[in-house]
Formats: sequence, structure tokens, C-alpha cells
Amino acid sequence: MYQIFSVLNLVLTVLEFAIIGRALISWVDQSMSSAVARVLVQVTEPIIAPLRRVLPTAGMIDFSPMVAILLIFVLQQMLSRAMY
Repeated sequence: MYQIFSVLNLVLTVLEFAIIGRALISWVDQSMSSAVARVLVQVTEPIIAPLRRVLPTAGMIDFSPMVAILLIFVLQQMLSRAMY
């Protein structure tokens, strides 16, 4: 059971870094046309798109990546408590 929790935690950590990478690349490459940007969008869009639909718009600022990271952090905390 510990291995399953460890793999889930690893997946969540990788997803967290992918969301951060996507946000950073969006500042530089607005069209997201580079190969790395396209991969990050494909990986993170299933998490960010539903949040974007639910969250109110705040001009040009997209809060969905921050909320996604917060939710991932909460899931990681729940997993760590379930392991022990």
C-alpha cells in the first residue's frame, strides 16, 4: 500500500511542477507554440480547464494554476496522513 501512495505522491509532484512550468512559459511564449509548452498544456489542461470554467475571471490574470497547485497540495497532505 505504501508503494501506491508513493507513486501517487510522485505523480502529484510532477503535475505540480508541470503547472508551474506552464505558468512560467506562458509569460514568455504567449502562443504556447514551442514543443515543451504544448506538452505542458496537454498534461495540465485536464486539471486547469475545469477550474477555469468554475473560477470567475479577473481580467488577464488566470488564478486556475494557483488553485490547482493548492488542490494538489491538499491531496498530498491527505495522502501523507493516510500513509501513517
